[in-house]
Amino acid sequence: MKLKKQVTVCGAAIFCVAVFSLYLMLDRVQHDPARHQNGGNFPRSQISVLQNRIEQLEQLLEENHEIIVHIKDSVLELTANAEGQPVVLPFHMPNGSWMLPPESRPPSFYSVSSQDCQFALGGKAPKTDLQMLAVSALLPYDNQDGGVWKQGFDITYEPNEWDTEPLQVFVVPHSHNDPGWIKTFDKYYFDQTQHILNSMVVKLQEDPRRRFIWSEISFFSKWWDNISAQKRAAVRRLVGNGQLEMATGGWVMPDEANSHYFAMIDQLIEGHQWLEKNIGVMPRSGWAVDPFGHSSTMPYLLRRANLTSMLIQRVHYAIKKHFAATQNLEFMWRQSWDTDSSTDVLCHMMPFYSYDVPHTCGPDPKICCQFDFKRLPGGRINCPWKVPPKAITSANVAERALLLLDQYRKKSKLYRSKVLLVPLGDDFRYDKPQEWDAQFLNYQRLFDYLNAHPDLHVQAQFGTLSDYFDALYKRVGIVPGMRPPGFPVLSGDFFSYADREDHYWTGYYTSRPFYKSMGRVLEAHLRSAEILYSLAVSHARHAGMDSKYPLSDYAMLTDARRNLGLFQHHDAITGTAKEAVVVDYGVRLLHSLVNLKRVIVDAAHYLVLGDKEAYHYDLATPFLGPDETRLNQDSLPEKTILKLDAAPRFVIVFNPLEQERLSIVSLLVNTPRVRVANDEGQPLAVQLSAWWASATDMAPEVYQVSVMIRLQPLGLTVLQVSKSFDSHNTLRSSVRLFLHGRDLPVRKHEAFPVRIVPAATDDFCLENQQMRACFLGPSGLLKSVHHAGEEREQRLQSQFLIYGTRSTKDKSGAYLFLPDGEAKPYTPKDPPVVRVTEGPFFSEVAIYYQHIQEVVRLYNVPGVDGLSLEVSCLVDIRDHVNKELALRFSTDIENKGAFFTDLNGFQIQPRQYLKKLPLQANFYPMPVMAYIQDRQSRLTLHTAQALGVSSLSSGQLEVILDRRLMQDDNRGLGQGLKDNKRTCHRFRLLLEQRSSAETAQDGRPISFPSLLSHMTSMHLNAEVLVMPVAQEKPPPTALRSFQPFSATLPCDFHLLNLRTLQGEDDSLPSTETALILHRKGFDCGLEARNLGFNCTTTQGTLSLGGLFQGLELASVQPSSLTLMYPLAPASSNSTAVHLGPMEIATFRLRLG
Repeated sequence: MKLKKQVTVCGAAIFCVAVFSLYLMLDRVQHDPARHQNGGNFPRSQISVLQNRIEQLEQLLEENHEIIVHIKDSVLELTANAEGQPVVLPFHMPNGSWMLPPESRPPSFYSVSSQDCQFALGGKAPKTDLQMLAVSALLPYDNQDGGVWKQGFDITYEPNEWDTEPLQVFVVPHSHNDPGWIKTFDKYYFDQTQHILNSMVVKLQEDPRRRFIWSEISFFSKWWDNISAQKRAAVRRLVGNGQLEMATGGWVMPDEANSHYFAMIDQLIEGHQWLEKNIGVMPRSGWAVDPFGHSSTMPYLLRRANLTSMLIQRVHYAIKKHFAATQNLEFMWRQSWDTDSSTDVLCHMMPFYSYDVPHTCGPDPKICCQFDFKRLPGGRINCPWKVPPKAITSANVAERALLLLDQYRKKSKLYRSKVLLVPLGDDFRYDKPQEWDAQFLNYQRLFDYLNAHPDLHVQAQFGTLSDYFDALYKRVGIVPGMRPPGFPVLSGDFFSYADREDHYWTGYYTSRPFYKSMGRVLEAHLRSAEILYSLAVSHARHAGMDSKYPLSDYAMLTDARRNLGLFQHHDAITGTAKEAVVVDYGVRLLHSLVNLKRVIVDAAHYLVLGDKEAYHYDLATPFLGPDETRLNQDSLPEKTILKLDAAPRFVIVFNPLEQERLSIVSLLVNTPRVRVANDEGQPLAVQLSAWWASATDMAPEVYQVSVMIRLQPLGLTVLQVSKSFDSHNTLRSSVRLFLHGRDLPVRKHEAFPVRIVPAATDDFCLENQQMRACFLGPSGLLKSVHHAGEEREQRLQSQFLIYGTRSTKDKSGAYLFLPDGEAKPYTPKDPPVVRVTEGPFFSEVAIYYQHIQEVVRLYNVPGVDGLSLEVSCLVDIRDHVNKELALRFSTDIENKGAFFTDLNGFQIQPRQYLKKLPLQANFYPMPVMAYIQDRQSRLTLHTAQALGVSSLSSGQLEVILDRRLMQDDNRGLGQGLKDNKRTCHRFRLLLEQRSSAETAQDGRPISFPSLLSHMTSMHLNAEVLVMPVAQEKPPPTALRSFQPFSATLPCDFHLLNLRTLQGEDDSLPSTETALILHRKGFDCGLEARNLGFNCTTTQGTLSLGGLFQGLELASVQPSSLTLMYPLAPASSNSTAVHLGPMEIATFRLRLG
């Protein structure tokens, strides 16, 4: 009976393959782009086309015959050997590619609602007054000398302008505290920050008119942990009476170029939750004086956290001048896709060079510096303009007050209202009681004089940021959050930033890429750990097992949130801190990465146990081991090698995506004789590949085992791996090694056929069912891509390049990119070794240069992974001097200078190459993707780490991989970039064809990735986690795959986080969880075939009731982004939620 069943299964497989092949054949024969374009009319050369089609048909029939013969042979082999389960294996096609058998499951379903496609085409959106792409196109960027305000112009006014409406001035004392830059976070805290905050409590209480604002909760929480209950009560009073304001309230003031929106939101939640719990305050205004350029993602996140106003400072000096001249420095910042102004935030842009005192009271720094009373004669710092401040006395107060008022009036002429904001502070200011006295006493004397003279028509006082915005709203007669009459609406962002001349801050988009990458790895692990911890704790509570579960893992989660948050600081992820500080960040990242692996392992252990009663948590010996380890904070990860014997080793595979995925999962084992089975013991087909220690050396006793598995959304899948002498299900990959004339020894195993090609060779190609990628023979570099069913091969060439730096005084450094001209080709001293590996599940080309190892891999997988090329570059430029390494892709796409980069992985911002600007000004941040397109094609470069990107010529996309620079660039760091590491960059290259030439109908510069592009980015950034069972013996109880969802999430929904909220005890969880969802905007106009998705779109509706399998949803409460404001009452009945496209929404859940 068993034999009969096997033959029946295999017979059915033959039938499926035959039908599938005929379907592919007909699909290829029918697909004629010319016919589609000509509305069904044949082109003139009908007969030759038909002849070609007939020849193709004959060839395909022949291939089909060979397929059936192959499967018949497989069936005969199986019937002869009736033991073991039948596995229909992939097999070689006559053209050299591998054919996969159809899966024994229904075909994927994929359906997009036509209404969901309308969003990317735009609608009747209100027009914005200022679109930053258009502003940049019009500005001359001529850098004319403006007099005392060097980058601006002379400001004049009439003395009677304020007679009817007096000038209201708010002087806002602040201290900008970097959580790491020249010193480490802890050193800054002990040397300066604690003293600033201690003095603040004393000095603000001395006079109720005094005000102060604070931003960085990372420092504030550390100080709070070290102060008395009495001092805490005083702080709460100061906040309560409005003397102390928490501005923004994030864990840090994050970089806005390289940071990913998951981490930006996470550090904002961490800060807001801390403030709510400890002080009971909700921030109202955003304060960002130091990030090096500003992203439009930030106003969106602040608005969704219920902040209504914000301030920014570091914007290109030419844009500041233009906005000042047109009184557009205050505007409503609106998202480019917004049709109903629901994303509007009032934004105040500071007009001058810096946020220090000389550049904040007015246009003349020589005068403003005289009102920085820390610089009084005898102090440690003075005024570079050679005129020192004078202490205010009754003898000089009239003259000094009028001098200052003149600056205030001039500054106010740049704004539309008669309310003026004057920040008073700088980096780590107010760290001594003497400075508090000098600033507050002298300014109060000035205010008293001004306010006592009604003929001056001015009222001056200390204020907080929100005091200023409240007064502005009151003066124009509207409620906070509404648009003041006459204020412009702006959309777009403020990259790239230049502070003077052609000094563009575009180098930091790539500086220290090793840590940029490590930060993203930690981020992916934090998201996985949050989700698995929340699920495990909820299931344990549901089963009454929470007393046995290590709830204390929550402390490790909190620590990781804070370390990831700290790394988003604008001197951390940017790569612009001192070397010792960078090491400190690296140690924190690694510490949290190790801890998060532990949190993940503990949760996975509980969730896969068949018998939960058998669960036993052992701190000393975790049930599961890590997939990889890092020796040090600056080491690349090393994969765990599984030691196998006849008894199966169990391996747990976690899919961090909220969508099902068909992926290749690879393990390293110590034997080539291997059997892999699923949790039911059914064997899987295996690709066995060599593991290479170098270009020509196979690592001894290490083998790579790859299997194709369909993984459930956020699911844990159990695999069994054992040593087996039955090699029927194992397919070995073949290797060709091109030495290009180099006399190199080759170490190989008998297990793998290796063909050594000593001299230069012809071009060669890799192929799967969907595409063919071709490479240049001499270099091994990518040359072209051809998609199945298309007539045209598309040029897609890659090339490595080197930028130098200038020979003049100003050179590139950690912040600045100042190249010495266009890039030159990278020319290594030896020709590369090229290694081509081909197998049933993936094939790859590895190129070994002196400083770069590049691997281009093509997966033979139906669906997402098989539709793009995976590119990884291992870069080591530690012997370079003042050089930057770039990777450029060249195509025939006619993008005419237009290209597109993402902002924080959240949205796409169109860019335009501007010839009037220097080369370095045309680079932009790329946290997750960049693309170029024309009416036919779109090429997207997906990235797993933030880097700088540009398109400097038509058809090109170029990314900076690493920078080694020997000098400081005079922005305060005092060091070059000499601590480079061996760094691995990971990319995906996706070439898509346009099926519709429609773009946004309302002329807005908006663009969206396709759903396939979104999925590709998710696959790259949310890698499958593989966890072997640590004990080498079989586990005591059955392990079962775990599937958390009972239904599929819509294709355009992303589960950003499932974050267990803090309990009363800081180190333990509460019973509430924050569910954060993002509905992605997408472009339907790109051809989508063979996607392999199993999802649909639902116009933004999702039912949460019953979504979590085995759990009850006790209540759902919509809330503001950071959970500070409930948006509706909690409900147990109404569990359907709705999100508009691009929206992020947070829900407070009780699961049980």
